[in-house]
Amino acid sequence: MIELTSNQALSLWHGAIAESVRREGPDLSARQMAVLLTIYLGEPPHTVRGLAEALNVAKPAVTRAVDRLSELGLVRRKPDDQDRRSVLLQRTVKGSVFLTEFADIVAKYGRAA
Repeated sequence: MIELTSNQALSLWHGAIAESVRREGPDLSARQMAVLLTIYLGEPPHTVRGLAEALNVAKPAVTRAVDRLSELGLVRRKPDDQDRRSVLLQRTVKGSVFLTEFADIVAKYGRAA
């Protein structure tokens, strides 16, 4: 693990966020990014209920974030074959590319910190 001072951590985050909003891609809120990262970094399956529990936020807030991420093509909803009342959230190629590019930005600013 890399040790950063508070100022280095904030500088890293600022640099990564500032560069990401200058790019052509979507400008995600902190909640949307947290939901997206939870889906991509955690083991599937993912549901709104599970994401709400993992992030300790209300299900409607997660639903709104997932709605936007779905509109952007960063995640996909799929009916659960085992439980027709439930919807699974899946990764997409577009979402994977978005996060790979974002990770590259973070790594770039991490080297500078």
